[in-house]
Amino acid sequence: MIGLVVNPVAGVGGPAGLAGSDGADVQRLALARGARSRVQERAVLALTTLAERHPGLVVATAAGAMGADAVRAAGLVPRVVAPALGVERSETEAGDTSRAVAALAADGVDLILVVGGDGTLRDAVAGLDVAENPSGAGTDVGRHADTRMPAVLGVPAGVKMYSPVFAVSPRAAGAIAADWIDLGGLPTDEREVLDIDEAAMRRARVDPTLYGMLRVPYRSGRTQARKAPTPVTEAAAVEAAARGAVARMLPGIRYLLGPGGTTAEIARQLGVEGSPLGVDVVLDGTVVVCGASEQELLAAIDQGPAQAVVTVIGGQGFLLGRGNQQLSAAVLRALGDDPLLVVAPEQKLIDLHGRPLLVDTGDPELDARLAGHVRIVTGAGTSSLYAVSAPELTP
Repeated sequence: MIGLVVNPVAGVGGPAGLAGSDGADVQRLALARGARSRVQERAVLALTTLAERHPGLVVATAAGAMGADAVRAAGLVPRVVAPALGVERSETEAGDTSRAVAALAADGVDLILVVGGDGTLRDAVAGLDVAENPSGAGTDVGRHADTRMPAVLGVPAGVKMYSPVFAVSPRAAGAIAADWIDLGGLPTDEREVLDIDEAAMRRARVDPTLYGMLRVPYRSGRTQARKAPTPVTEAAAVEAAARGAVARMLPGIRYLLGPGGTTAEIARQLGVEGSPLGVDVVLDGTVVVCGASEQELLAAIDQGPAQAVVTVIGGQGFLLGRGNQQLSAAVLRALGDDPLLVVAPEQKLIDLHGRPLLVDTGDPELDARLAGHVRIVTGAGTSSLYAVSAPELTP
């Protein structure tokens, strides 16, 4: 039996430039900035992929926006095992996700699809703790390698998604679930659930904490790796790559400087101070918008030529869709035919062992257009052509 839990507010903080969506105050601020969560459509995309191979499948889930709505929208049949969660409130909370996961585990579900980001999967760990040990004592809390507990797969719909428990895209998650049914299960890895304190993250303190382990179905090319930090020994390589990017910047161009250690080095070399983990608009050596939202980026593009400056997430290989959701499909389309200036040290590409870079904008047509090859600035006078793929196009 496949189960589904949706965090209805996951990802809403990304387009608003808030580096996350934890907490009701942050969610209200994101909505006030014109952001909206795309979690339901990403849940439906995963389930539609599953429905293509298993039409009419019954999916165990929670009520309403926490699962049943998406199941019906995908043409599948919901079996609600957590009927009361989040139904009477406009805002769900972390405990709702935990209780829904616990209910599905108690119901005997084999594989739970959890739609959200790192914080949502952290709540899933807490839910399995409850299911494994309702009395709250005597178990190795936070570790779920026991095959009596269901496997869990994250459907990426949050902001950070650094943990290696996510499929590379919603469609990849649906395909893994379909394979799980066809083959009576899949090989699983015990993988880490990491999360970052979002308040600290907004102050540029990125110290991920391990909250537990989940048993995650593994399919090569469909399950993402853990984000790899930039080692101190690579500082010189990062400095050289940033220098190469700065040398390519032209006057009169608005550069949308995305998050990341390499782009932070670009800002340092430009002599500007922007938001630590947001997207800043830089024009002729001056920050004109700091920590821009999706709407602010669109307004900046309307004022003249612009280009987004992005780097590669080490280990995962994502260019778009992880931590930089302000650079949305609408923003990228508005940037025109040459939307990206990509910069990364050569070692980050070597560490991918030939795997393509990934783009996950939430718009399959745009992802397919961005696929192919991209030139990456790797040093003061060097660059490389490297393959780019949409997760749905990755074998």
